[in-house]
Amino acid sequence: MDYFDRFAVPHPSPAIYASMVAIGLTMIAVVAGITYFKKWGYLWREWLTTVDHKRIGIMYILAALLMLFRGGVDALMMRAQTAIPDNGLLDGQHYNEVFTTHGVVMILFMAMPFIIGLMNIVTPLQVGARDVAFPRLNAVSFWLFFMGAMLFNISFVVGGSPDAGWTSYFPLAGNDFSESVGSNYYAIAIQIAGIGTLLTGINFIVTILKMRAPGMNLMKMPMFTWSILITNFIIVFAFPVLTVALALMTMDRLFGTQFFTMANGGSDMLWANLFWVWGHPEVYIVILPAFGIYSEIISTFARRNLYGYNSMVISMVAISTLSFIVWAHHFYTMGHGAMVNGIFSITTMAIAVPTGVKIFNWLFTLWKGKIVFTVPMLYSLAFIPIFTLGGVTGVMLAMASADYQYHNTMFLVAHFHYVLIPGTVFAVLAGFTYWWPKMFGFMLSEKIGKWSFWFITIGFNVTFFPMFITGLDGQARRMYTYSESTGYGPLNMLSFVGAIGLAIGFALIVYNIYWSTRYASRNISNDPWDARSLEWATHTPIPEYNFAIVPTVDSTEAFWDSKKKGFKLFGGKVEKIHMPNNSGVPFIMSCIFFVWGFALVFSMWIIAIIATIGIFACMIHRSFEKDHGRYISVEEIEETENKLRGAK
Repeated sequence: MDYFDRFAVPHPSPAIYASMVAIGLTMIAVVAGITYFKKWGYLWREWLTTVDHKRIGIMYILAALLMLFRGGVDALMMRAQTAIPDNGLLDGQHYNEVFTTHGVVMILFMAMPFIIGLMNIVTPLQVGARDVAFPRLNAVSFWLFFMGAMLFNISFVVGGSPDAGWTSYFPLAGNDFSESVGSNYYAIAIQIAGIGTLLTGINFIVTILKMRAPGMNLMKMPMFTWSILITNFIIVFAFPVLTVALALMTMDRLFGTQFFTMANGGSDMLWANLFWVWGHPEVYIVILPAFGIYSEIISTFARRNLYGYNSMVISMVAISTLSFIVWAHHFYTMGHGAMVNGIFSITTMAIAVPTGVKIFNWLFTLWKGKIVFTVPMLYSLAFIPIFTLGGVTGVMLAMASADYQYHNTMFLVAHFHYVLIPGTVFAVLAGFTYWWPKMFGFMLSEKIGKWSFWFITIGFNVTFFPMFITGLDGQARRMYTYSESTGYGPLNMLSFVGAIGLAIGFALIVYNIYWSTRYASRNISNDPWDARSLEWATHTPIPEYNFAIVPTVDSTEAFWDSKKKGFKLFGGKVEKIHMPNNSGVPFIMSCIFFVWGFALVFSMWIIAIIATIGIFACMIHRSFEKDHGRYISVEEIEETENKLRGAK
């Protein structure tokens, strides 16, 4: 295949051409707007080169919202395709690409950055740190993720999207069955983004273990911080497996090695094992921080301390351990013997026990609480029954013999979404609303937020509950069409209607941001949630340096106790603060990574070699860079503090 064929636009349909035009016009409009308002210097100084954990967190969330739109469009296309029998909206190849990109985008480029964005904003505040342990490495992590996401997303207009499913099983993902460059995009884009995530894991483990405020031992940390610590340990142990698997995949596709072939000593099941050794812990990488978010919100709006702090911590540690020994339940039907299937069935059911402990702890926290039904609390309350239903169906799938009936049907699709959407999407939307005042200094509209919540919650159940029924009736997943005689049509149409409801709910979130920003002067926050977590002891919004004086922690509820029991949270006098300088190296190096990845996708070896040299040149330059940081004077601190008090 020559370069011209490789660059041919896949599926030369009006939809693809319209997408290309829309993307091009959007980019032109953005560049023209920035140029007209003379914001290039501001953009470079304040955002592209920033090492401030809060701004990096905001950029993660913006990227996640962008990817939510992309993945949501894919979802609507799939629901529209299956809404009626024998539909010709998408052909089989295009449908394969759509469900593949939907899975990758939603898991790796939406859920992960949303979680990491909240992690960046909140964790240093909760532990009483001025920033993360390695601010410039944090910037490298974000820009590697972002460039990996952008590389993956251009595939649908240049060269073709991956089409072997989000799991990219071999031999389907090999050159024999996937001749286009789509699977090259998969291997290289996820590799670039995954390196950034691995660096994040290391950074936050060091931050939490070494930079906690005086007096804050491990058992005095907020529950969200505990969830983040455990999550990042999972990242550090799981992501190297994905790194190796993707490297082997790249060598198979670009250099003709045969690690995952069915001949010459290769094994397609090697890929399945490596992928799920990473893939199932990955589920808990996006679920455990959600548990931490719910713990913060339920405690706040029930006006009660979190019930069973110690058991919450122990259960999260148990979940993280068990998450590494259940991976083979993803391929019960692929030839394992009864002994292996039985062992993994037991471990899979066992993971429901610590998860159930957390459900009961939240319920006991709510018991006799003075519950306030804010938008974050509504998402948290809706999560409990919906996630429980997803967990119960998970136990059904855990039975190896029964899984032969369920595995390749829409029942599994429904289970997966009943776990991940309430367990992750509801959580990040709740956390996004809950911590929004700390980011921007005003609240999102409660009225619009509640409308959005009800559209999303009802739309979600209308979309996915019918899949339990059609799955038990035998509707196979991944099938792009079906005949009218199957009887699946009415329930699939109902699912499509639910998907439209979901789309309206997410559109209302965007409108809420616009409306609330426009009327921010009427909507000023003064620690509006009366929250008890340590981060609420800071200003709204948070100054660059986080804390003028680093707090001293005496209990798990330090801020609450300082207000109600007279404990001293802040002591000593204000002194000048040392902050790291911004750096353009992370952004520049990530751009070179993008070029390197694109060149590898299309086997442009000269460009790839030049880009590799450029990457190492950036590393060498950084090693010789003299950066002593900068100081914020006492006068600047006092001026900032007075302005923030005046704004309130």
